[in-house]
Amino acid sequence: MDITKFIVERRLKIQIDSSYKHYLPGIRSQIKTLNKKLGIATKRRSKYFGKPLTVEDINRSHEFVHFQLLLAERCYANAMRMKEIHMVGKRGLTGPTRSHIDSRLCKGVKYAKHLCRLLSDKSTTNANDADILEARAYAATLAGARYFEKENWESCVKSYSEAWIIYTALFKVTNADIFKDLLTDPIDPSIRYAAYKMGLPRTLAISTIVRTNFPSGDRELTRQLGNLDPDSLKDEATISEVESLESDVAIKTIVWRSRTVVLEDAAIATALGSVKAATLKLSNAPSSSSRKDMGLAYDDVLMASQEAVDATKHAIDELASEGVEQSDKRMQSLFVTRTRNIYEMISWRVGRNRAMLGKGDGLDVDPPRQLYRKKASGMMPREAGTSRKVAPMRANVVLYDRILKDIESIRELHGVTSDSELMEELDAKYSYFQALKCLMLARAHAIVPNSENLRNSLALLNRAAEKCTAAHYKLSSSMDTTTADSPPNLTVTSSQTENLLAYLHCELQRYRALVEIYDLTSATPQPADENVRQAPLVERLHDCTRQTTILRFGVELY
Repeated sequence: MDITKFIVERRLKIQIDSSYKHYLPGIRSQIKTLNKKLGIATKRRSKYFGKPLTVEDINRSHEFVHFQLLLAERCYANAMRMKEIHMVGKRGLTGPTRSHIDSRLCKGVKYAKHLCRLLSDKSTTNANDADILEARAYAATLAGARYFEKENWESCVKSYSEAWIIYTALFKVTNADIFKDLLTDPIDPSIRYAAYKMGLPRTLAISTIVRTNFPSGDRELTRQLGNLDPDSLKDEATISEVESLESDVAIKTIVWRSRTVVLEDAAIATALGSVKAATLKLSNAPSSSSRKDMGLAYDDVLMASQEAVDATKHAIDELASEGVEQSDKRMQSLFVTRTRNIYEMISWRVGRNRAMLGKGDGLDVDPPRQLYRKKASGMMPREAGTSRKVAPMRANVVLYDRILKDIESIRELHGVTSDSELMEELDAKYSYFQALKCLMLARAHAIVPNSENLRNSLALLNRAAEKCTAAHYKLSSSMDTTTADSPPNLTVTSSQTENLLAYLHCELQRYRALVEIYDLTSATPQPADENVRQAPLVERLHDCTRQTTILRFGVELY
């Protein structure tokens, strides 16, 4: 019946417009259309009689389920629209307005619970356990929203806990992103805020709060969840990677630049636990994958890292709203945590770009695909054009620019500029990737070999060698802690700079020779008169008046 999908698709309009102004008329229009389609519309000039939905109606058409959902959603949209209008007013939410909002949400909950009761008759409605659970989760979210507006925090946590358990179990079974999105917003923030209002410690993970407040006395719900996911109600179960890890798996402390910070916020701890799990999954990814697949493998780590950054910012905003000064120890710890989390997120972003560059950070460029020309004798290979040869190099230069921009953004983080050792390390890494960019540009210039292009390539290689020498000098004292199997990130080791420097020195010698050869061949004089016969070479071996064949040592760079 796709109950959750039906609701989420309609609420996408709220995310686009950021308002309920157009959402409520849209729901009303859909109800009117379904009324006519199902043949239950009130005839013209007739009195309206509210006829409740029956199991026979659902058996006749599943669109009656959608009709009931739209009725509940209309109540929810009406309540949220009233709240939206009065929140921007001078008086805010007054008592009568709160009562009106509560009555609308209460009516929506009644519609949703009535649908749950009807779907429980499986033989008539042809509903399965997943359909019933989706309907119960939707009713629970409406009830949670109602208690949230009434500021009844205990009932709010209990209602959202039921929805959290159901959506987590459905996600583990179906792996559908719509359940993940509902967990992210509005269920998780509502549970966290209501738990805070209840006075629960922030160190408690959401999974612990949910299992404590879940209505385990409902045997039918427990049975349905057990059939869907046997581990959904176990305390030792591993929570879905979309939400968090259990409290014993969550990170307790972090270390940043020789400073240890104890994590007091459970949301940050669980988010960092998700980062750890995603990093382990990335490390186990097959190394034989293509560059594009390796780049996609970083998505989970980047998403988890972004969630950790958002959780840290939310914790800082909460303390600031409570009037906590920046000099407070808790604030200072959160600032350190935020800098560390952003640094790690940027590090993995750089790692994804390095993985897409290929082995050696782009030293090995894949040759263009072999092209063929059809002839009478068969398919004959033909040389690729200049643009086709330059295309992969242009893509690599774009990746280098992204890496350099990410490193520049690290310098703007809180507390980085005062750390001289870290700034020197960042400068060395910046020089390393600048050297790689110069090398790639030199290769692009050398695709069309002439004297001017080769001189440009030689100048770029000389610049790359200078940058790499500076980077190697600063990074030579760092310890090589990475292994061949570890996924790349912002870490640049002395062995990598040493390999690049050796390669650049070889390329410098080669391009010096190429420039010298092209200078000699282009400077060969032509005889003024082709009709004038010159003496044979054996008779002119002693003659070297023009000195055009004498090789100069070294090439001047302009």
